[in-house]
Amino acid sequence: MDFPVHNSSGEVISKLKVTDSVFKVEPNNDVIYRAVLSEMTNSRQGTHSTKTRSEVRGGGRKPWRQKGRGVARAGTIRSPLWKGGGITHGPRPKNYKYNLPKKMKSLARRSALAQRACEKAIMVIEEVQVDSPKTKDFLLLLQKLGIDGKKVTFLPLSTNDNVFRSARNLPNVTVIEAGNASTYDFLKAEILLFEKESLKKLDDQLAVS
Repeated sequence: MDFPVHNSSGEVISKLKVTDSVFKVEPNNDVIYRAVLSEMTNSRQGTHSTKTRSEVRGGGRKPWRQKGRGVARAGTIRSPLWKGGGITHGPRPKNYKYNLPKKMKSLARRSALAQRACEKAIMVIEEVQVDSPKTKDFLLLLQKLGIDGKKVTFLPLSTNDNVFRSARNLPNVTVIEAGNASTYDFLKAEILLFEKESLKKLDDQLAVS
């Protein structure tokens, strides 16, 4: 499979051949779902907590005598029936960790890339060079590529500080090193913009012999 490689002016200057075992594999939707679920659940803190009647401060004394007042009996002001009382069956701290085997993670990333390639959502640029951190320079690059206004994930070989600072003020642009990108990162953008070398490295990393 080949991807056209663009220069910074948006012109196609060459083609990059990639492995069919990565970009032409039959997408496995079940594995993709599990990989995204794993990433989403692992990002949860799980620190949500409510207090039961035994944990709420106060309520140790019986608020009034058992009989003779003409009102319902009560043993504590921290009953779940009372305002300010304990919570019945409320959320408690929980570990949401959900790990996948390495082979399943790799298959999920290959499936996601193959799906995006089929959708024509992958673009390759020779290299992105920004001399100083200027948002307008990065926006001009996107305009020349014809992808300004779209939700773009830029995946360089390594994160250049000037590139990162140029792109961070653009609300629809995310910058992440290609080797660190997850299945969800490949799926959540309209366009995946790779540098030539970053796509080659990712292809070598995920290729199945």
